[in-house]
Amino acid sequence: MKKIIPILFVVFLIYGITNKEEIIIPEYAIRFRVIANSNSIEDQTMKIKVKNELEKELNMLMQKAKTSEEAKKIIKENIPFIRNTVDKFTKDNKVSFGKNPFPEKEYHGVTYPSGDYESLVVTLGSGVGKNWWCVMFPPLCLLEAKEENKEDVNYSFYVKEILNKYFS
Repeated sequence: MKKIIPILFVVFLIYGITNKEEIIIPEYAIRFRVIANSNSIEDQTMKIKVKNELEKELNMLMQKAKTSEEAKKIIKENIPFIRNTVDKFTKDNKVSFGKNPFPEKEYHGVTYPSGDYESLVVTLGSGVGKNWWCVMFPPLCLLEAKEENKEDVNYSFYVKEILNKYFS
């Protein structure tokens, strides 16, 4: 009996690891990324301040978009506003919208693969510091903020629900 418990534990562990349902973010999703000047405390703090300010504004703008094309149009129309917002924190920045490279990200059981994605990228200074990014459309950035303390299963469920809403 004592041997059965560890064996069952290993079986359930392997089942749990291999039975995760893969959630794939569609190619036409739009990402948002802020890259810090460096990894110094000051530069990382500035990155978070810029991210927080832009995230608030972008979430409001993205609520108007029903499709990826509408979201792209809204972003393009608001690039001057985005630049002005970033300039309030530092004039040494670059704001770009288009295809940009992204590293892989694992968040609450959802894997966001690396690759070149349609995105809004804000680079602060030389842009050699750690970055922050999320999926801006469909609006998963806001979901990430709300779900920070939730279980992986709940996060995965909400991601699937939002993807189905926008891409079904």
